[in-house]
Amino acid sequence: MSKLFEGSGVALVTPFYKTKKGNLKVDYDALEELVKYHKKNKTDAIIICGTTGEASTLTDKEHIKTIKKCVEFANGKIPVIAGTGSNDTKHAVYMSKEAEEVGADGLLCVTPYYNKTNQEGLKLYYKRIADAVKIPIIMYNVPSRTGVNINPETAIDIAKNNKNVVAIKEASGKIEQVKTIAESKALDVYSGNDDQIYDVVDAGGIGVISVLANIFPNETHDIVKEYLNGNKEKSLQMQKEALEVVKALFSDVNPIPVKRAVELEGLCESYVREPLIELDHKKTLTLAYEIDKYKKRNK
Repeated sequence: MSKLFEGSGVALVTPFYKTKKGNLKVDYDALEELVKYHKKNKTDAIIICGTTGEASTLTDKEHIKTIKKCVEFANGKIPVIAGTGSNDTKHAVYMSKEAEEVGADGLLCVTPYYNKTNQEGLKLYYKRIADAVKIPIIMYNVPSRTGVNINPETAIDIAKNNKNVVAIKEASGKIEQVKTIAESKALDVYSGNDDQIYDVVDAGGIGVISVLANIFPNETHDIVKEYLNGNKEKSLQMQKEALEVVKALFSDVNPIPVKRAVELEGLCESYVREPLIELDHKKTLTLAYEIDKYKKRNK
């Protein structure tokens, strides 16, 4: 099993700029700065074009170019994992092959959404992708968005029958499910929820794919690493201290709040593509307050 990373992988936002006609274009200059920021601040991997990266509103051309540029900016110094999942298996295969072609180190493949499929369909979906590429694959289980759960026995079966399916991003919220998968030793497990980093690592996980890491990369890395280094109490305390800022980062549909957060931190603009809309004033004030409070606590 090929471990892609241990610690904190940032679910990176995709920065946009607004043209004179009001259209939003991918801001590759800002993307370069974001990658530099994470290379300097303990982030262990960059996950590009995932949910937080607004992949669903990128054209295929933008999607592939954004992955390619991220790989160029990372320059081999940090793993780049590309989101390529789809509700259309053929499209997921196509995007996965393209991501491999432009140099991605691994793939994050969400389960099919809306049309969903069943457990046997999930096995076939991941087999099709795994057969098409040679790079490692992380399955992404997020039932709250997709409407389907990868059952633990299904995840384990997929890994055992597809050698390049090496991990799962677990955002089901079900810690017993995480334990079952981790205990099988068939897959590495990453938390998909920033309020459960400690719980997932405590259940046998090795890291997180994190929204919080967009603005607090060092602290997110340390929650994992302190636990893995044997400092469980410190890890738990750090997790508890982050809960209010995490709550603020999910006060609206992801990535609406984190896009505002990165703007507040001076990292890029907060533009999101419709149907998403920008964070309202009241929630922005709360977010700014919780970011400032968290910063003061961690000085």
